Amino acid sequence: MNENAPLWSRNFILVSSINFQLVLTFYLLVVVIVGYAVAELGATTAQAGLVSGLFIVGTLIGRLFVGKFLERFGRKTTLIVGLTGFLIFSGFYFMKFDVGMLLLVRFMHGFMMGMASTVLGTIIAQILPPTRRGEGIGYYSMSSTLGTAIGPFLAIWMMLHIGYHAIFIVSSIIAVSCLGVALLIQVPNIPKQNNSLDLSVPVEKPNWLSQFVEHKALPISFIMLLTSVCYSGVLSFINFYAQEIDLVETASFFFLMYAIAILISRPFTGPLLDRKGENIIMYPAFIIMAIAMILLSQVQSSFMLLLCAGLLGFGYGNIQSVCQTVAVKSASIERMGFATSTFFIFLDAGLGFGPYFIGQALDYIDYSQLYFYSAMCVLVCIVIYYLLHGRKASKRQHASA
Repeated sequence: MNENAPLWSRNFILVSSINFQLVLTFYLLVVVIVGYAVAELGATTAQAGLVSGLFIVGTLIGRLFVGKFLERFGRKTTLIVGLTGFLIFSGFYFMKFDVGMLLLVRFMHGFMMGMASTVLGTIIAQILPPTRRGEGIGYYSMSSTLGTAIGPFLAIWMMLHIGYHAIFIVSSIIAVSCLGVALLIQVPNIPKQNNSLDLSVPVEKPNWLSQFVEHKALPISFIMLLTSVCYSGVLSFINFYAQEIDLVETASFFFLMYAIAILISRPFTGPLLDRKGENIIMYPAFIIMAIAMILLSQVQSSFMLLLCAGLLGFGYGNIQSVCQTVAVKSASIERMGFATSTFFIFLDAGLGFGPYFIGQALDYIDYSQLYFYSAMCVLVCIVIYYLLHGRKASKRQHASA
């Protein structure tokens, strides 16, 4: 990789645009699919929740197996297969069938998105100049941020004004666009490492786990899992909390403010990561996220609610970006696909299964207590981060200084 290669290359822009459209489609559908299952298919609340959650389960399974597809078929072919499947299963929403069939469609739709989005992350990590990888991944993750902000707004507006059928049409058009843009991407060849046998270096035997995940990315991915569980309580229950404190109208702007905060911080945190290392961002981000959670537990005004959203963008938003960068940097260029897959498996697991466990806890505590306890968990994450990664990163930074 040329150290002087431009960051905003043609491939970078094309890959980022596909990622934005995939995330947009995910949020466009996840917001309305529960109501659709209940209103149109007569699903129970529990069944509708499963319809929503199976997409994430499918995404997890897709990410788990994408590393093997990448090894066998290559990045471009795997991406095209994933996006073709994503388009095909987008079309299944137009068919009238029972809840059981919808569950299968949601699972397979998620599986294809898991494949495609992981390949996109792998391509991005491999085309960025190594010395600007933190900055580049930070900008790339902004495409996801925009999707998370625009998707829910668009879904709610369309549901109120033009109905479910129109939403499925839009999601299918986006899927066609993703596939068309993918055909324009020029995936560079990966230089093979020297595989000549050196008897002085012990040969590391592969194990079954390495066929699915990158073990070097596990520590930072575990940190992402814990943090995303804490954040999932906000993602899933902020609207219910807003109803309780009578701030529903303000809550509709919550994730927009969250996205704005991330967009503001990215031009600073990315280059800082590349120059000074991850610790200089991670420790303040943990503290900011904890403060946001504590304030959220005590919200009494619209200003305070939007302030919490902004602080979460500065905190959790940057934790996610830095962890992804650390994960891909931990692996060799041939293993970046597995490293990217490992990171997103843990991230999706936290966001996907966290609400279930939090929902169980809400039988015994209220929302205010939930966010206060979440803040305490974030503070515990600081200690776990230090033990698993932070102290090693500090030594490495001092050694290179």
